[in-house]
Amino acid sequence: MALETPSDAIADQIVDDETANNLVGVIETVIASLDSENTAMVNRSEAGHVWKFKYGTIEVFVQLTGLGDEDTLTVWSAVLKLPVKNEPKLMRQLLERNWSSTLEARFGIVNDEIVVVTNRSLADLSPGEISRAITIVATIADESDEPLQEEFGA
Repeated sequence: MALETPSDAIADQIVDDETANNLVGVIETVIASLDSENTAMVNRSEAGHVWKFKYGTIEVFVQLTGLGDEDTLTVWSAVLKLPVKNEPKLMRQLLERNWSSTLEARFGIVNDEIVVVTNRSLADLSPGEISRAITIVATIADESDEPLQEEFGA
């Protein structure tokens, strides 16, 4: 069994700091590339980071729960408030889209809203996967909100 020296602990902290700066930096770079109106905001706390920005007609949220392999990156955007007219038809349409056209994202329900969401653990998460997750949610939500509101809005 090897003993950890103070220099090992410092090296681990530097690696952790680099990982944190890299993840946060990648997320902020992706958001900056999508946020043409400069609306991005971030809330940093012990529970992690939450960013919010406007993309087209929707708001996108990006949450980083921490920096360990077991922590998660979650991206979501609300597209329709519930209740709606013809809910069975809406649910069928969303389930069919979950199968055929949402890629790594999916439609779900949270707080009486239809959302587009994706989440992934940070273990082996690459910058490309971060960019893809944010871009997919933003694009699908922006393309879906107005047609869904027009067809199913109460």
